[in-house]
Amino acid sequence: MPKDYYESLGVSRDIDASGLKKAYRKLAMQYHPDRNDTPEAEEKFKEVSEAYEILSDDEKRSIYDQFGHDGLKGQMGGGGFHSAEDIFSQIFGDIFGGGGRRSRSRRPRGSDYQIEEVITLVECLEEHEREIIVPYEKECSTCDGSGAAAGTSPMRCGTCQGQGQVAIDHGFLRMAHTCPTCQGAGTVIKKKCKKCKGQGKVPDKQKVKVHIPAGVDSGMRLRLRGKGEPAPAGGDPGDLYVVLRVEDHPSLQREGETLITEVSIDIATACLGGQVTIEGLEGEIDVEIEEGTQPDDVVQINGQGMPALNQSRRGDLLLRILVEVPTRLTRDQRAHLEAFRDTLDGQ
Repeated sequence: MPKDYYESLGVSRDIDASGLKKAYRKLAMQYHPDRNDTPEAEEKFKEVSEAYEILSDDEKRSIYDQFGHDGLKGQMGGGGFHSAEDIFSQIFGDIFGGGGRRSRSRRPRGSDYQIEEVITLVECLEEHEREIIVPYEKECSTCDGSGAAAGTSPMRCGTCQGQGQVAIDHGFLRMAHTCPTCQGAGTVIKKKCKKCKGQGKVPDKQKVKVHIPAGVDSGMRLRLRGKGEPAPAGGDPGDLYVVLRVEDHPSLQREGETLITEVSIDIATACLGGQVTIEGLEGEIDVEIEEGTQPDDVVQINGQGMPALNQSRRGDLLLRILVEVPTRLTRDQRAHLEAFRDTLDGQ
């Protein structure tokens, strides 16, 4: 059941407009998300803002006093209710730069960067390190990241007075919008640096060592903290994400920790059994073929598959048997097969 609006603001039902505003100002500042980074505080902030919106409007307050929350349901959907930040902006617009929610007092952080790295199936067998070249942008040394030509500096934007936002009235609401002149930067550059063309950054590359665990597969991402793009104004750099792509193997198919391959044998080996040699990830493997092996039979070779991620345990190699039927026979082969067929007539 919705909480009583008067109770939310901690006021009596006969409070006047001045006292109502005072109570809201105190609670809104106390629970604003920029001061309290918890879900509970955010919910409380929304609660007191909704209560103030209703009780500060004479018509809505009268309806609420007579009919409670049910009486206000008809007001929903037609622009009658607004976000907690909109309500807050009407009261504290001068404090938060003209109506917008202030930014948190944190140093700017560099952008994250993502790069793809190709590895072979054999390289997935063991953990290893490799050095990769990562393209990124660094601060321009000519203008020290300002983007302004030598001897000049960025000027405060005259449109937003350095706030990066401008306040526009929408009826009784005051909304903050990104400044159209400086695009939110708060400053404008009259004469741009020739080296970086006013961007404050120039292309560069860095060498990064990446630790690749055993058992990785295509699509896995490795996160390297602080190896992304540098941040302006001495902030923390972003992170680097290395997305792995495992090359297809010429003869082995991977399904998780299981490897699958095929081998062709002749009719005689299928009937009598024997030994075949196949190519595994770590070299040749001798495999015993049992007599009476049928086409599409599968031989399981334990421990010759892929390792589980970051574990010593390995999966299996599955060998599917293909039986080759000769299309041409020599005279002796035909004679032997006919004699063999004759022996089957009595079975």
